[in-house]
Amino acid sequence: MAERILLCLCHMSGNEMKYINEAFADNWVVPLGPNVNGFEKDLERFFLGTDTTHCIVALSSGTAAIHLALVALGIGPGDEVMVQSFTFSASANPVKYVGATPVFVDSEPETWNMDPNLLDRAIADRIAKTGKKPKAIIPVYLYGMPAKIDEILAVGRKWDIPVVEDSAEAFGSRYKNRYCGTFGRYGILSFNGNKMITTSGGGALICPDEEAARLVTNYATQSREATPWYQHERLGFNYRLSNISAGIGRGQMTIAEEHIAHHRGVQRQYRKLFADLPGIQLHENPGPDFDSNFWLCAITFGPDIKVKGDDGCGRPEAMRRALEKENIETRHLWKPMHLQPYFADAPSYVNGVSEDLFSRGLCLPAGPYVGEKEAERVVAAIAGAIE
Repeated sequence: MAERILLCLCHMSGNEMKYINEAFADNWVVPLGPNVNGFEKDLERFFLGTDTTHCIVALSSGTAAIHLALVALGIGPGDEVMVQSFTFSASANPVKYVGATPVFVDSEPETWNMDPNLLDRAIADRIAKTGKKPKAIIPVYLYGMPAKIDEILAVGRKWDIPVVEDSAEAFGSRYKNRYCGTFGRYGILSFNGNKMITTSGGGALICPDEEAARLVTNYATQSREATPWYQHERLGFNYRLSNISAGIGRGQMTIAEEHIAHHRGVQRQYRKLFADLPGIQLHENPGPDFDSNFWLCAITFGPDIKVKGDDGCGRPEAMRRALEKENIETRHLWKPMHLQPYFADAPSYVNGVSEDLFSRGLCLPAGPYVGEKEAERVVAAIAGAIE
């Protein structure tokens, strides 16, 4: 059988061991340390450039970053948070962590991300129903695609509700030449093993200023006060990134631009190959303001596409099974949160977009080990599975 093509596999630069060995040599194998500080500065140089207002705090995961953003905003039981429905559960779970209620908002068809108009109507309806406004808005940059963030921010300003950008999949994506994650009150980054860069497991929170960063750092280190003894005046969490993991991140940052360029190159290869396969639509930047990193490349099937072996399981599943037989890993698009059993009781505002995409879409391999030959093999397997 041909060698397996994986969806997105991490790729080491060769520089990671330098920082890891330094940590071992200095016995910095605990959370915090020189690599953590250095990694945060590396991220700030990448995302913020000359912006000296914002700060970045390295954390144990992107989920932890969302959780701490909500905690820092003072969100708790009885509050509501507007969350994009078309996403991974990690975007919504932290809302439950703080005892609040997620209110799901469907997508618009161009970016597949939160629909600003529907968001506006949903907020008005929540105020009419509950007598109070939601406490935060969490749009997601799905598969690296920037959302219509200007419009979402305008809704946030209209209702005076802070925006928390879930940029976990969008490392290096830009909107109007500005990095995703730097527009809202807080921005979420993820360095999971399959992300654009990895720390094995980790994340970060882009904070609006030093005061917010200090607060988040305090929460992330068990809320220990600066006293000679252990004193805690509020609930804290064990969410700081380890010095070893940060060392991996520092090595990864040396090739971050290279990784982003590679993913965009894979998208170009698919674009060329799918041009000869009518009925398959590749998810693309909807206009010049959008510059996705194409962390994962995604397709949708047109109405005339029929997939061999579709016994009622649906075209995406039939295609996934067909490609699996060819030793090619693919993935369904996210099943919307408003369809998830755990969130069945959560309020939701839907327009059919995410359900439609889920019913006819698939994510294709796009990682560092997908080259021209691999892309050709993927598209040939897709063509062979179409009736």
